Amino acid sequence: MALKIIDHGSKEYQLMVQLRTDILRKPLGLQFSSEELDEEKGNVLIGAFEEDKMLGCCMLIRKSDQVVHLRQLAVLNNLQGKGIGKAILQFAENIARDLKYKKITMHARSAVSPFFEKLGYQIQGPEFQKLDLPHVEMEKQL
Repeated sequence: MALKIIDHGSKEYQLMVQLRTDILRKPLGLQFSSEELDEEKGNVLIGAFEEDKMLGCCMLIRKSDQVVHLRQLAVLNNLQGKGIGKAILQFAENIARDLKYKKITMHARSAVSPFFEKLGYQIQGPEFQKLDLPHVEMEKQL
């Protein structure tokens, strides 16, 4: 498996959008707007690949000089539980460290918060609703 930063608008980016749509949006009856996708231009876009097939992805969004926000971590359904999400997350953390960030934050779906807790993330505050699903704010010091 190859982990890499991908370019907005590239063929790999289109694979990323499709994977996020299939895993994160379609089950909720949602689609990405062109405005949402345009806003991703300044983000660090990360993909996990096996040859030309995208296995998983996420993105990092700058919040301040010290803080980066992780969004849209997704892994193909049939590959979940095989270490791909963990590898993507660790790769993202290393990139964040290289970029001199001190903390990663995220809004994690409550159902998957135990996955993040095993990797050192801590829940910050009460559960809240986002896209009609329970979420928690989580963070990790780098």
